[in-house]
This record gives sequence, structure tokens and C-alpha cells, in this order.
Amino acid sequence: MSDLVKPDRPDANLVLEFDFDAPPAKVWRAVTIPALRERWLPDCDLARAEPESSIPGEEVRYRLRDSEPPFRESHVTFRIEPHEDGSTRLRIIQQACDITTELPRPANTNCRLMRAAA
Repeated sequence: MSDLVKPDRPDANLVLEFDFDAPPAKVWRAVTIPALRERWLPDCDLARAEPESSIPGEEVRYRLRDSEPPFRESHVTFRIEPHEDGSTRLRIIQQACDITTELPRPANTNCRLMRAAA
């Protein structure tokens, strides 16, 4: 068993698209105002409550963290694209972070360092 958790392929994006019969400003508020965002994307699912980056009215990016080990992290980007008729397309792009996480070692491991300490 390896002590390293291999990251998900960083080039493998999950892309979801939704069309809303609402103006872009309303969709923007739903993804950026914490009280509104909390209803469908709770702070406990975020690595940080503040966005990593933002282009007002167009795109906001958050960092997500799994709630269970190995606590993988990913980036989720919300892109807002207005339609000519006043409706909105929301594109959600989730991408795994390109990091390798080391799992904690058990206290009874037989690695060299622990054998030397005994």
C-alpha cells in the first residue's frame, strides 16, 4: 500500500451546463452572495468561503474540499453566459487540484525510522 494518494487527473474536467430563465445578474448573485450560495453550496464543502478568483458578472472560482478522507480538493468555476433573450447559461466546471496528499502514517508502522527508534 502506498503512503501517497494519487490526485485525480487534473486534465479531466467535469462540465455541467444549465439554462435559466433569469437574468445574468440574478444568477451571479446566487453564486457569489454567501447567504444565497449557502443554500446549495454550503461553506462546509469549501476549502475557503472566499472565492479564489472572480471576474465580476462573468466568472467566479472556489476551492472545494471533500468532507471525508483523503480530503481531496478541486477547483469549481461558475461561468455566466447571457443569452440574447435575457436568459442565462450557467456553466459549472470542476477540476481536480494537481496535488499529491500524503496520508498520515500509523503509529505501529514498520518503516525504518520507527524500527530505529525502538
